[in-house]
Amino acid sequence: MSSPFALWPSPVTAASVAASTPRIDGARFVGDEIWWGESVPAEGGRVTVRSSAGSMVLPAPWSARSRVHEYGGGAWTADDEAILYFVDARDQRVHRLEPGLAPVPLTPAGPAHGGLRLQQGRLFAVREDLSTDPHLRALIEIPVDGSAADRPDLIRTISSGADFYAHPSLSPDGTRVAWVQWSGRRMPWDEAHLHVRAFDGGETVVPSRAALQPEWTGDDELVFSDDPEGRWSLRRVPVDGVATMGDPLIIAPADADIGYGLWVLGNRWFQPLDEGRIVAVRTEGRDQVVVIDADGGARPVHVPADGHVSVDDASGSLVLLSGNGSTVTPGVWLLDADTGVATTVTGGEAVDAAWMPAAKPLVVDGRHGPVHAFAYEPANPEVNAPSLGPAPYIVLVHGGPTAHVTGAASSAIAFYTSRGIGVLDVNYGGSTGYGRDYRDRLRGGWGVVDVDDVIAAARGLVDAGLAHPDRLAIRGGSAGGWTVLSALVRGGVFSAGISRYGVGDLRALVEHSHDFEASYIEGLVGPLPDAEALYIERSPLTHADRIRVPVLLLQGGEDRVVPPAQSEAIRDALAEHGIDHEYVLYPAEGHGFRAAETIIDALEREVAFLQRVWSH
Repeated sequence: MSSPFALWPSPVTAASVAASTPRIDGARFVGDEIWWGESVPAEGGRVTVRSSAGSMVLPAPWSARSRVHEYGGGAWTADDEAILYFVDARDQRVHRLEPGLAPVPLTPAGPAHGGLRLQQGRLFAVREDLSTDPHLRALIEIPVDGSAADRPDLIRTISSGADFYAHPSLSPDGTRVAWVQWSGRRMPWDEAHLHVRAFDGGETVVPSRAALQPEWTGDDELVFSDDPEGRWSLRRVPVDGVATMGDPLIIAPADADIGYGLWVLGNRWFQPLDEGRIVAVRTEGRDQVVVIDADGGARPVHVPADGHVSVDDASGSLVLLSGNGSTVTPGVWLLDADTGVATTVTGGEAVDAAWMPAAKPLVVDGRHGPVHAFAYEPANPEVNAPSLGPAPYIVLVHGGPTAHVTGAASSAIAFYTSRGIGVLDVNYGGSTGYGRDYRDRLRGGWGVVDVDDVIAAARGLVDAGLAHPDRLAIRGGSAGGWTVLSALVRGGVFSAGISRYGVGDLRALVEHSHDFEASYIEGLVGPLPDAEALYIERSPLTHADRIRVPVLLLQGGEDRVVPPAQSEAIRDALAEHGIDHEYVLYPAEGHGFRAAETIIDALEREVAFLQRVWSH
């Protein structure tokens, strides 16, 4: 069959995308079973916990989801007796769920909790109280017997007074806790410090720059990740009580990162194993799982997952990994570090290459240095395409902006490529996964460097003869939406833009920003009030009259990160200047679309919008 690009008939429906995109949220060994968190799009995107025995451990309407630091993470854990501990999305209290019983609260009403860690039968968490000014956060230990549900005085405060906390870790002898904390004046990937405190008194700060995930490998040694040399690498530090004995020593350095932006509290990039070994994930665009021996030698192991892999749990030589992959669907895998064999626990199904094209890594020269991206060519085995010439492409801009994409297989991408629309997913300067220098490229340059880089990547496809120069669209969400609107203001490259809950006004973003990101924009643009003129100049809302192409705006009504007022201000400016646009508000959605009906409607609107624009 021959059919024009963007109009190919496809069996990949928006409904099938919504049904096939549950989010995996961690995995744990629980007795003889394996449990994992999984979103349920058909139930409004609530997060349940499932078991390898085939049961749903956490029934509706309960949902394991934290709002700590706004982005949450670490919302559930479990013990070997099949007792689930979770943060409920509705009240943000920690609950205990025993088999056959109803959940009971372990914490008082009011504060939010996240970053749960259960070790030696002791439950640790990050607590957040937004009812005070300034907001108060603390690292706490929660009694697991329920005695503190109405007695907050029974909750032990391990540390308070810092702006933010993450990654509590209990020493094997149960006498000390290590954790990471940082100031609200810096983001954790810029500066975060490792602390160790003894329960009977005494605390020390381990020399660190942007520390991640402390783990005890014995009573006298900590391992953590840090990037003083420019790549997050593992390092060991001997500990005597709370005193460190010398500077941390790097373990198996490589030109890759073990770690990335600490947006959520549940990520884990390595786990200590038996015999002094460590299993870790190295990232250089894509992920590679390695086993690091006691002597520092590292050997890769083959795991189908190679994107945003989390090393969730370990027992002896067995490791639980979750993530996505370039040739498989998102899933959970059980890795035997002795044999190097990974078996699938859930998900991880091989994708059909005829319908899901493999992402091709792309590097182009940009104004600020090399630009990394992944290109997905149009693919549909039922359509004869070779004679059709260069294809239309949609350029995707990830959010963050301190984040990255990995070239993963995705039904949402196949939704486009199977219809004859190529996809270019760009890791513009500022993205994680390529070291600190690449990440710092965006400092002071947000709205300039990111726009330059996505334009360079798009033009690279055109120069290679793959993309049609007049049929390039750009789509992004949140910070990616900012880049979309900024690129449309720049003009000259893209024939259409799709902004999902995108930022249009920097001053409004700062005014309404939650405190986790209160100083983020200062690093990306400049300090206020000194840089106010720059905030105005760079905001797409200031120059909306320069936009000359159609725009689709999609927004969640309950978005607290980028409120609807941002998209509505852009909508009104486009209307004032007579620019073709569509605005859709999803009243019950927050920052990111989770409900199946929203996912379906948004995708169908997007492709219909592009087909309409490109039909002229």
